[in-house]
Amino acid sequence: MKNILLPTDFSENSWNAIKYAISFFEKETCNFYLLHVNRLSNVIVNDSPYIATQDVLVDVYTSPAKKQLRNILKRIGKGFLPNKKHRFYTLFDYNFFIESVRKHVEEKKIDCIVMGTKGASGLKEIIVGSNTGDVITKVKCTTLVVPEDAQFVKLNEIAFPTDFSLTYNIEILDPLSEILEKCKSTLRILHISKKKTNLNSDQNKSKELLEDYFSPLPHSFHYLTNKKVEDAVQCFVESRNINMICMVAKNLNYFQQILFNSKVEAISYHTEIPFLVLHEKT
Repeated sequence: MKNILLPTDFSENSWNAIKYAISFFEKETCNFYLLHVNRLSNVIVNDSPYIATQDVLVDVYTSPAKKQLRNILKRIGKGFLPNKKHRFYTLFDYNFFIESVRKHVEEKKIDCIVMGTKGASGLKEIIVGSNTGDVITKVKCTTLVVPEDAQFVKLNEIAFPTDFSLTYNIEILDPLSEILEKCKSTLRILHISKKKTNLNSDQNKSKELLEDYFSPLPHSFHYLTNKKVEDAVQCFVESRNINMICMVAKNLNYFQQILFNSKVEAISYHTEIPFLVLHEKT
């Protein structure tokens, strides 16, 4: 059984991520935890420096949020056929957002966080919203980020950008391997370099390690030369039937360029293609 955490701020964006998660895990037995966090900084009365009383918290924050969580459950019931493999639970928390997510990841033994992001249309210069950005960099849990325009489709091909610098334990790739096997997808391992150069001995060893690890599954290696990693990823996504991008959070060289340094012009995959972020288990 899988435990899936679905943070929600009640936006259409987060609803899109919930829909994607339900479809993605359709054939698996799952506990889905819908989590809404009211930031501690919001729980102030008339800007006064003291925390609101319990009665005020219930009236102003807790009751409306719990009602909205119940409305999501109703929306799920109307939008999806009953699935005996799926159980849904609602969670409401007063806390700093990341602390709350970390707490529930540990307490509920969460296998994967699925959350939405507004992508290019909502953020002029950065691709990933602050909450999503914090989760994928600060919470050590596999996270599937679903952009606002992403729709669930069969995962024909999954792109895996890498610089062949394996500074992580190869077991970190287990969730990706599981998805490839479950969805009968093909993995496209993508190496991008700023100029044409041969792989050094360490990179060749890493490539061989990846080749060995993914040997039971359909996969191929691809090489692109481009000064900007995000532009190369865009070209690759456009030229193939890529339905998901997977990255290792510890591989900062690629990870940060693809998610955080990109200008939004012409980078459409950020609004359409889900990306899976892998973390080493603590």
